[in-house]
Amino acid sequence: MEDTNVIRLPVTEDTAPAKKRTRPPKFDPEQEEGKRQRHVKRLAELGQTDRSVKLLEELVFGAEDELLDRLVEDDEEQTGTLLAEDAVDEAEDEDEARLQLRPTREAAWVDEDDELEEEVDMRHRYRRDLMRGQAESTMSKQKLQQRMRDQFQKSMGGTPSWAESHEKKKKKKKKADEEEEDDEDEDDDLLRRTGNFVASSDSLPSGVLRLKKCLHANSARPSEDRLTTVQFHPSAQVVMTAGLDQSVSLFQVDGKTNPKIQSIHLERFPVHKAQFSRDGETVIATSLKNKMFYLYDMMEGRVTPVHTVRGLSEPRVKEFSVCPEGGALLLTGTNGYLHLLTLKTKEVIGSMKINGDVSSVAFSHDGSRIFANSEEGEVYVWDMRSSRCVNRFIDDGCVKGTSIAASPNGQYLACGSQSGVVNVYSQEACLNSANPKPLKAVMNLLTSATSLTFNPSSEILAVASRAEDEAVRLVHLPSLTVFSNFPVFKRKIVYRASCLDFSPHSGFFSLANNKGHAPLFRLLHYKDF
Repeated sequence: MEDTNVIRLPVTEDTAPAKKRTRPPKFDPEQEEGKRQRHVKRLAELGQTDRSVKLLEELVFGAEDELLDRLVEDDEEQTGTLLAEDAVDEAEDEDEARLQLRPTREAAWVDEDDELEEEVDMRHRYRRDLMRGQAESTMSKQKLQQRMRDQFQKSMGGTPSWAESHEKKKKKKKKADEEEEDDEDEDDDLLRRTGNFVASSDSLPSGVLRLKKCLHANSARPSEDRLTTVQFHPSAQVVMTAGLDQSVSLFQVDGKTNPKIQSIHLERFPVHKAQFSRDGETVIATSLKNKMFYLYDMMEGRVTPVHTVRGLSEPRVKEFSVCPEGGALLLTGTNGYLHLLTLKTKEVIGSMKINGDVSSVAFSHDGSRIFANSEEGEVYVWDMRSSRCVNRFIDDGCVKGTSIAASPNGQYLACGSQSGVVNVYSQEACLNSANPKPLKAVMNLLTSATSLTFNPSSEILAVASRAEDEAVRLVHLPSLTVFSNFPVFKRKIVYRASCLDFSPHSGFFSLANNKGHAPLFRLLHYKDF
């Protein structure tokens, strides 16, 4: 019989009968100690591996902190470089945009007469050389101005710096900066290379002068009579010739074609001497028997005759020298007089006198002294500021003086005589001694030494005589010896030379001869014009 008092509860998880559980294994101390030892050994091996890997990483990349710092610095440098390049590009873009947007400059004023299409007669003698054919017998004012502007820029070697626009000056400055950076890079590269860097000396060697015969300087317009003058322009790559054919001509010097720039004709005026002014803008020309002389303004193309000079009572104006300070001429008069003439007012502002007749004069390099050679063989030294004779001496062995020249560096003074002997003195001795002794007596000329000229670096003295063919010598001043290879004796080139001159940096040497030519020589030792 079923017991009704038994209460049956619903079966739940908690009240469900428990599963059969396995008994945990029995703890074995020896076994646990073995496991622990194996784990310790494995951890030690892993630690050694980690240390070797870490040591290798430090050798390659550095310590972890250093690596992080280096990566940060590289990021900052790269970011700075990119920002700088972006800034330069932006600045260049802004400059180009500013140049494009900048309005063109307008003239300060406008002359209505300039706008008129007036024709100019080009057959006038002052404008004849500007014609490029018979079709240009007349030309408009605007075209004539442009033609004269082009001719001036060509004769001056390009546009003057003061006439350039601001943009062109800025571009030139930028180009110069880039060239300077390139030079610095080349200097750095020089220190990284090996080889023979021993260069030749800058001083001129003696013995044989390296030179090259070029086309005559006036080959584009040879003179029909004897040339009396050849002179290089003080700043432009231009040479001037003048002679007894009553003309003064200008040529551009390139050594190959030497094209003519301009030629002016002076009616009934055989030119005895012509010279550039100190600034190179004016040509002064004198004749043989005229008291009048001419001034040719190259900037305006105007020829001005000077008929009278206030305070001058000389019968003629023949020999003169341009003062180094500019704006004045030293005229050689008769009876030993020297007259200082100012070109601005055309009047005499001072006079000096020596005993006997003056044969030749020369200025010191700074214009403070005048050396005057008399026909009696005496040399006078005058002070320009006080107009007083500060020294006087007799040229050693001279009977009649014919020429004199002072070196640009203030070291030498050369005195030529009728016998052909040229004495080379120290300027210091000529200023302080009453009886100076010459450093060298050049005796290579057999006739009167009529022309003496120093080159701008005071390394060469050119001596010549117009009384004999090929009577020209070049003296090496540091050694006081004569170059053996000039002139060439196999054939006549020089003939009778009456004037000698060197270009501003001694790159060229020329002379005026009796055949109406100006032989031109390239001195290869000097790199510039």
